[in-house]
Amino acid sequence: MSGIANPFQKQSAPAARRALAMILCLALTPAGAAGTGDERRAKPVVFAKGQTSAVITGRIEGRHYVDHTLHAAAGQTLAVRLKAASRSAYFNLLPPGSPDAAMAIGEFSDNQFSGLLPDDGTYTIRVFLNRAAARRNAASNYGLRVGLGGTALKPLPAAKDALVPGTRFHARATVPCAPAYTQVRECTAGVVRRGFDGTATVELGWDDKRKRRILFVKGEARASDVPQAMRSTRHERGWTIEFDGGERFEIPEPLVMGG
Repeated sequence: MSGIANPFQKQSAPAARRALAMILCLALTPAGAAGTGDERRAKPVVFAKGQTSAVITGRIEGRHYVDHTLHAAAGQTLAVRLKAASRSAYFNLLPPGSPDAAMAIGEFSDNQFSGLLPDDGTYTIRVFLNRAAARRNAASNYGLRVGLGGTALKPLPAAKDALVPGTRFHARATVPCAPAYTQVRECTAGVVRRGFDGTATVELGWDDKRKRRILFVKGEARASDVPQAMRSTRHERGWTIEFDGGERFEIPEPLVMGG
């Protein structure tokens, strides 16, 4: 894993602006995303028998948007590419359970994404027009290519690693943290262990609703559910995980490794 020389070192102005822009995008829903149910259309991603990719065509207009949903698991890789007639059309990739906060923002990635998934559940590829185009009641046809590969990292069964009653977690704890733009200094942490070798999903939560999910594979932090760059430092107590924008989380070794 890569280390970081100084976790409190200031970012360069361009890097800080990019990080701030991404964080602000997490707080701003796409046009129509916070509107009425009539503005949303849900369309599950369906692969033909024996196939692991699909091309989906559609049309968006004004404040209407389309949520393409796909069930996937931690450890799998998801690839998404959007091509649209309008330059005002984008997609956001939402992790399981998120109504609007994105783990990938097409506007900043040339409308494409390819990466490891951090957790199990239903991922949403939301296709929409930006606010300016939506206000003009613009429209666009689009094509969306979606591919799912890799091997799912299954959670350890309760018979091998007991679950915390009433939860999906094998253990829970309170850990030091510093989410961006908050005064929070402690977060809840739950772990879904997927092996006894340091392979696990850690879910961090604060303010009752906000959360971060980090996938460890054999003791290495490999993926998260936010678009900001992640950096990991291993130390004798566990890991320090940092994201662009100033977020920091301390993950204790026993939480991930068990024992």
